Amino acid sequence: MARRVTSDPFMIPLPVMLLLLVTPFSWSLDVLRPGCHLYPFNVTIRSDRRGTCQGSRTVFACVGYCESITFPSRYSVLLASNFTRSITSASRCCTIRQVAKVKVRMECPRDYHYDDIEILTAQACRCDMCRKSRY
Repeated sequence: MARRVTSDPFMIPLPVMLLLLVTPFSWSLDVLRPGCHLYPFNVTIRSDRRGTCQGSRTVFACVGYCESITFPSRYSVLLASNFTRSITSASRCCTIRQVAKVKVRMECPRDYHYDDIEILTAQACRCDMCRKSRY
């Protein structure tokens, strides 16, 4: 006699529930978004270690990822490298495309005066060739 296989209705959603329990809820959805994009963060600037004068401002950085590829090197590359470069890669990194100057108001409570200083923040991002000098 053949046995009929039935599935327990509680066993089907079990993998989904386990995945939700393992996933950290502290991740921001913006960070998990694919590609290269602006991400805000707070910066505090102090005039000295004691924080005599200080100011805070939200600025932007470029975060995310870009597509990179690797492929077997051409024969001419192999010859030029004495057969030591068998793989060629074209890497792209998430970088700043456009910057802007923003003012940070430095408050000095003892002297009751305020100074504005300018810092840079990212205004737009792009995927560009990775360069050592940027990192």
